[in-house]
Amino acid sequence: MSTENENSKLAFTRRKTLGLLGAAGVVSYFAPNMLGKERALAAPPSSPTGQLIIGLAQEPTVFNPHKLHIEVDEGIQFALYDTLFTVTPEGNFKPSLAEVPTVANGGISADGLNWRIKLRDDVKWHDGKPFTANDVKFTLELLVDPKFKSWRRTGHELIRDLKVVSPTELTWRMEHPFAPYPSILAATFIVPAHVFDGISDKNVSPLDSAPVGTGPFKFVSRRAGDSIEVAANHDYFGEGPYVEKVLFRYIPDQTVLYTQFKTGDIDLVSLPYIPANNLEDAKKLPSKVVELMPASSVECIAFNTGRAPLDDKAVRQAIFLAFDRESALEQIYYGVPIATESYIPQQSYYYNPNLPKHEYNPEKAKEVLEAAGWVPGSDGIRVKDGKRLSFTNSTSAGNQIREQIQQYMQQTLREVGIEMKVENMPSAVLFADFWLKSQFHSVMHGQDFLTGFDPDTSDFFLSTNSAAKGGGGLNFWQYSNPEVDKLLSDGGKLFVPEERKPIYAKIQEIVRDDLPFIVMWQRRTVRGHKEGLNGYSANVNVRIDTWNIADWYRS
Repeated sequence: MSTENENSKLAFTRRKTLGLLGAAGVVSYFAPNMLGKERALAAPPSSPTGQLIIGLAQEPTVFNPHKLHIEVDEGIQFALYDTLFTVTPEGNFKPSLAEVPTVANGGISADGLNWRIKLRDDVKWHDGKPFTANDVKFTLELLVDPKFKSWRRTGHELIRDLKVVSPTELTWRMEHPFAPYPSILAATFIVPAHVFDGISDKNVSPLDSAPVGTGPFKFVSRRAGDSIEVAANHDYFGEGPYVEKVLFRYIPDQTVLYTQFKTGDIDLVSLPYIPANNLEDAKKLPSKVVELMPASSVECIAFNTGRAPLDDKAVRQAIFLAFDRESALEQIYYGVPIATESYIPQQSYYYNPNLPKHEYNPEKAKEVLEAAGWVPGSDGIRVKDGKRLSFTNSTSAGNQIREQIQQYMQQTLREVGIEMKVENMPSAVLFADFWLKSQFHSVMHGQDFLTGFDPDTSDFFLSTNSAAKGGGGLNFWQYSNPEVDKLLSDGGKLFVPEERKPIYAKIQEIVRDDLPFIVMWQRRTVRGHKEGLNGYSANVNVRIDTWNIADWYRS
């Protein structure tokens, strides 16, 4: 893999920045496999028109994009808010609220420390107030406010001397160069400072129930347990929107969700998309476009390493050894996902292909448990220090494929003396405090670990980023490894892909051995929408498909 000579220099043109971050010229991401008919290429309407119904199997509940949240919440947030700049499917930065900062335009100093952001001057909030540099300053400061339960402090906590120069310009200095920060900014929605006026506890604000953004759509209403309605923002600064009304309909049973797609009651199946067992049927549906798309996310079984018995590494290793992953992949998932050992997608430049391959070996699982002091009890379930080897696994109620995996695992784990109880719940409950504050034993879920194309995983693996321990981040498994902490610090300071790659390869190796979660497989999702929906495009650099909802239109 060759890399341009300028990658050895700290230069930040748009193309070179991506090269420095490991995306330009080194990452070959996913090309969708079209299974349906070709999309219509009609021109978008001159003004918003019509209605679009999007089906979701999980219920979005977090409207403030800076509070702890999950993927499905971003499905709504992309409609309501904007970032300073975005990342295209090809891995290019694209201006949004701001010009993309580069060395050439004076946005970033050659050493990566001094930043100058120039904003658009024609943007308004949904309530009509002007968008200014003060809103950007407020957002960046909110994310690191120790009293605010922030979903991401990584990168933002390095900002120093943050100053508003004018309504359309602000500057800051980074404590030290941090390679992932452009990608982090591209995933950071800007919120209105004035909405928080007079509010002492910023964890509770009007954004929680009546969000105000600059995005292509305005919030209309939410019917808890049913749907969320947004309407076109006719004052939007960008191109679009082209649809007058969008209804996000919550349908927790995936069979019902797919049935409503078949009958035409919904226009598009979003997260978690069409179940793999319906792929062959979906390909035959008339007037539907069905696509098989690899994704950057992986399907996981998350372990809470802060709770017994999953705080015992031997137990986590034994569970993985007793899981017949390959059979589950073929028999339950119909071979749609991609078997993998890493949380980084296989198509990434930073993927480590040399990790130990998963081994289904119940006898070895027993040996590992015996060596760790877990001995069979009277009912066959192992015991240590008077405690049974029993834990609970949870997932979204109604996700029938995951429920089949749970049943499969229950049987195989019991054969080696491990009791796995199932306690499923609605996604709105599962992914609230139960998940965000690490109250679970284990959870089966999908997770995207990368920020765009950047391999930094500080949000997920840094020991200080556990909300349950008072941190701000996404380390829900309460994972702690000093060597990983140091490697993350070292990797974030490097800009040359060849220098960064060994560091992130080592992190993958350690995490694969520690097993704070089991990576079952890399997702390859079955996506579907009605013919005549234009502008819909997969983007592996974001977590959900509504990333460009302003571009969607019907013909």
